[in-house]
Amino acid sequence: MKNLKLKAARAAMDLSQEQLADAVGVTRQTIGMIEAGKYNPTLNLCIAICKTLNKTLDELFWEED
Repeated sequence: MKNLKLKAARAAMDLSQEQLADAVGVTRQTIGMIEAGKYNPTLNLCIAICKTLNKTLDELFWEED
């Protein structure tokens, strides 16, 4: 499932995939794959992304039924 919440939060902070990737220590491709729903990030990576985007885990990664 695509992670549109992550993409929207990143765009709201005016960050490119490359900029977010640099901030959390991964490649741009990793961020792209997370947004596309093709990669499940580790909990540590999820936390790093949340801290960078000033969001909670629930706000970015919790899937509604």
